[in-house]
Amino acid sequence: MKAVRFHEYGGPGVLRYEDVEQPVPGAGQVRIRVAATSFNSVDGNIRGGFMQGPIPVVLPHTPGIDVAGTVDALGEGVDGLEVGDEVIGFLPMDKPGAAAEYVLAPAEVLTTAPKSVPLSDAAALPLVGLTAYQALFDHAKLTAGQRVLINGAGGAVGGYAVQLAKGAGAHVIATASPRSGEAVKSAGADEVIDHTTSGVTAAVTEQVDVVLNLAPVDPADLGALATLVRPGGVVVNTTVWMPAPADEDRGVRGVNLFVRSDAGQLAQLVALVDSGELRVDVAERVPMPELPALHARAADGAVHGKVVVVPATA
Repeated sequence: MKAVRFHEYGGPGVLRYEDVEQPVPGAGQVRIRVAATSFNSVDGNIRGGFMQGPIPVVLPHTPGIDVAGTVDALGEGVDGLEVGDEVIGFLPMDKPGAAAEYVLAPAEVLTTAPKSVPLSDAAALPLVGLTAYQALFDHAKLTAGQRVLINGAGGAVGGYAVQLAKGAGAHVIATASPRSGEAVKSAGADEVIDHTTSGVTAAVTEQVDVVLNLAPVDPADLGALATLVRPGGVVVNTTVWMPAPADEDRGVRGVNLFVRSDAGQLAQLVALVDSGELRVDVAERVPMPELPALHARAADGAVHGKVVVVPATA
């Protein structure tokens, strides 16, 4: 089978599209014929060698944390799945990923794919959807009637976060650039702040219950976000190389989010997709042999929106 792998850490040029052996599922595993994976910024950080501590991969390594595809073979002891089932999942970050024609997955990370979108497009959901869900509900405990500021809402996580927060009955304030402002508004934001022309702390005139920071902002700007939170509120931060700010005197918590795979939560997101309450947006569909070029564009800041990566035979 064909796969994209890197044999050493480095820039996008270390990625190779090459022949590899088709994997055989072990106990508790399934083999998936890949319909698509997606590009996530962490893929570039893993390839560059910047995540060797928290995500120790074995070289050569195949990227691709998200998977959408069809169950092709079952390992021993797998129940609840059958060959031919269409599934999606968030794969273990330290194992071979889905930038390949076939990939192995632990059965427990998979859930049935949504029926209302093409199977390949469903690869745009797992990691970013779970990040938004866990930030808002596991960590921020967001409830109806609360006010939430989503800083950096123009990205893939932000699009899901706006939809989920609005669907939960929150008042959503979102920051975005002019390029993504309309998309953020159509996702359900009540207020959109153009962060290229307005300082966020000056633009938010009434305190919020929750700040979700998705943007790689200056540490001072990140710290200032805590001042926008009412006493007892929370700042959830996904840019984990900077610690989430807190204010103990006012009871404002700071939470650093490390997303985890959760098939149950992913099934809830799929149900929202199929009921029309959650929109899956795909900006580009890129053939797998072009993954090195996609990594290069991302390194130059030239990738906007969610990109799914499909096998060359798809």
